[in-house]
Amino acid sequence: MDRESFKSRLGFLLVSAGCAIGIGNVWKFPYVCGANGGGIFVVFYLLFLIIMGIPVMAMELAVGRGSRQSMITAYGTLDEKHKGWQVHGWLCLIGNYLLMMYYTTVSGWMFCYFYRFLTGGFTPGMSADEVNAAFGDMLGSPLTLGLWMTVNVVLGFVVCAGGIQNGVEKVTKVMMSALLVLMVVLGVHSLTLSGAAEGMKFYLLPSMERASEMGIGKVMTAAMNQAFFTLSLGIGSMEIFGSYMSKDNSLPGEAVRICALDTFVAVMAGIIIFPACFSFGVETGAGPGLIFVTLPNIFVNMAGGRFWGSLFFLFMMFASFSTVIAVFENITAFSMDKFGMSRKKSVITNGILLWILSLPCVLGYNVWSHIHLIRGGDILDSEDFIVSNLLLPIGSLIFLLFCVTKWGWGFDNYMKEVNDGKGLKFARGLKVYFQFILPILILILVWQGLR
Repeated sequence: MDRESFKSRLGFLLVSAGCAIGIGNVWKFPYVCGANGGGIFVVFYLLFLIIMGIPVMAMELAVGRGSRQSMITAYGTLDEKHKGWQVHGWLCLIGNYLLMMYYTTVSGWMFCYFYRFLTGGFTPGMSADEVNAAFGDMLGSPLTLGLWMTVNVVLGFVVCAGGIQNGVEKVTKVMMSALLVLMVVLGVHSLTLSGAAEGMKFYLLPSMERASEMGIGKVMTAAMNQAFFTLSLGIGSMEIFGSYMSKDNSLPGEAVRICALDTFVAVMAGIIIFPACFSFGVETGAGPGLIFVTLPNIFVNMAGGRFWGSLFFLFMMFASFSTVIAVFENITAFSMDKFGMSRKKSVITNGILLWILSLPCVLGYNVWSHIHLIRGGDILDSEDFIVSNLLLPIGSLIFLLFCVTKWGWGFDNYMKEVNDGKGLKFARGLKVYFQFILPILILILVWQGLR
């Protein structure tokens, strides 16, 4: 069976960026940035994105393009001698399932809040207590969470059922284009608010004084974590799109473009949020509740708040759902490559399985709220801990070692694949950095995540 491919390079870039762009960009980035001094955090974030994110992304794409297979069979195709690498392929599949077992629920939060703003569920003049209670009421209702989780699962697999060109690529191109337009509109609007100048100063002007107050090491560690995890590397989510790529363009250049789109969305999220925070006297380091508690409080007290709130959560919905589609495609392709399933059969089988596996997260905020697992966290936190603190960094380290050591694919084979095509290329002089320094940086991430 011939391997599917993208219809256009733009389609590949937007779908791959859609996988990277998600809740980490538009939910986590602003509040982590706000809690770590603003501008100085952004500087370190960009630095670690360049020295860690781009190289590992290029490696994951290279494994996909070189093998033309999904994760389970990719390692064996590229290296027939060392069978042990294929174990990581199964861990990647587990990671994709685990990620979607809670991500579909969190993405459902975005759908729910968009629906509520659009239909007038949040009204002008609502008190802070009423707005705060809305989030708790949503989490406390298994029917509400279950409904929006189901919408994500059904819509996501319906898109994947259409195939790469007519499903994933076509829908994601429209959605990502709309997302980028929405960001610009929301960003321009935020810059017209009364506190915009102070908000932008905090956000984009580095201050060593603020960094010193918080601890420069803490700021650097937070930036390293955010830069790395925002790209969703390590569980093969990017590898699958490499398997659909042409050889026309080199992979370092494509990785830079994907990271640039991912960073643009994260930076624009800050431009939307920080001026609003300074205009309405909101603490910039308000934490995870910034999106679902703080910003709705701002919208209901803002002129045209229902309109701007609807646009904001439409943007949030597109950002989260683009990741859902991308990871669902990875899961779908696995069953097709490994078990020879048709796309339709793979979509139906995995759709039913993932819906069932997503129920514990839905129930973890209500019926099973008494259950506490890893480090005393609830079901969602525990699933996220396994993915974010273990599977992503350790998986990225495995991709790295497979690509650049003699016990895997090998540095020469990797360099031939990654630099094939026109565009930016990696220099062979990076061998020492790839083999010794980058693994240490990733191990630091693993250590930090387990502390």
